[in-house]
Amino acid sequence: MRPLHRPTAILACLAATAASDVPQQPLLGSGPDPYVVADGGWYYFMATRGDRLAIRRTRDLSHLADAPERTVWQPPARGANARSIWAPELHHIRGRWYIYYTAAADDHDDDAHRGVFVLENGAADPLGGSWIDRGRVNTRLPGLDGTVFTARGRLWFVYSAYDGPDSVLAIAAMRDPWTLEGRETVIARPDRAWERQGGRQILEGPAFLQGPRGDLYLAYSGSACWSDGYAVGLLRAARGADPLDPRSWTKAPRPILATTPAAKVYAPGHNAFFRAAPGQTWIIYHANSAAGQGCTAGRAPHVARVRWDASGTPTVPLSATATPPTPPRG
Repeated sequence: MRPLHRPTAILACLAATAASDVPQQPLLGSGPDPYVVADGGWYYFMATRGDRLAIRRTRDLSHLADAPERTVWQPPARGANARSIWAPELHHIRGRWYIYYTAAADDHDDDAHRGVFVLENGAADPLGGSWIDRGRVNTRLPGLDGTVFTARGRLWFVYSAYDGPDSVLAIAAMRDPWTLEGRETVIARPDRAWERQGGRQILEGPAFLQGPRGDLYLAYSGSACWSDGYAVGLLRAARGADPLDPRSWTKAPRPILATTPAAKVYAPGHNAFFRAAPGQTWIIYHANSAAGQGCTAGRAPHVARVRWDASGTPTVPLSATATPPTPPRG
């Protein structure tokens, strides 16, 4: 499709940068769709590898490149989850490990046959034990980039669903970590100009974060990943609100993380949040190092410290005073 014209106001928004911004150093040379979780004094890292699922483990993210990458699962040669293994997330739920990942069928590697699948592991360490295939999450629509979070005493699933020409964010409650129950609702659509860059209308890569006042936040990536207009937006639901009700969620007027030439960060997106030392929240995201590099394996993982403004809203300054995350508490 022909790329959409980007209004001058959008370009100004995406290029805005604070005077303290500095070039951000990636953790690895390649790592699209990065995900980090801290557990037992370790950081566990995953990213899109395309043909397998792999984990790196380290106590110091600044030395992630020194941590060996271990393949923990390879797809079957045939079936619904045989191709395009994307966007893995590692979650520790009720004492067991789960990997949520996107995959497509071997005979129809296209959006109509793409979904989110789940693996389960009962070992204390996700690098041990064995992974059980729990199959495809029973979403109403095909889609990608599934994630889970807990609120109001239960588990919720959010993913990027293909809904006509749009990719939207949809949510449903979960009966267990691989099965949805009840209704599924769309809580956000690509209705802002910055979410419609690159010739597509896309919301994807949802990532959950709870605010210091109990508010629920979902960061997401907007626009086509091959566009330099690709950026990270934010949804907020007040503490105690019903996550299934679209009216519970309000959208920030502009991205919280966008192309920042002074920091050599272009097309940042597909982020996740993780905790380091007590009181420290960090974001991991992928980005290109120059304009026009597109949506390739060259997208590298970066981290930044999350700050909270006076209203309890997360911000992501790319600051010269940023230091690497400290090792997590065991």
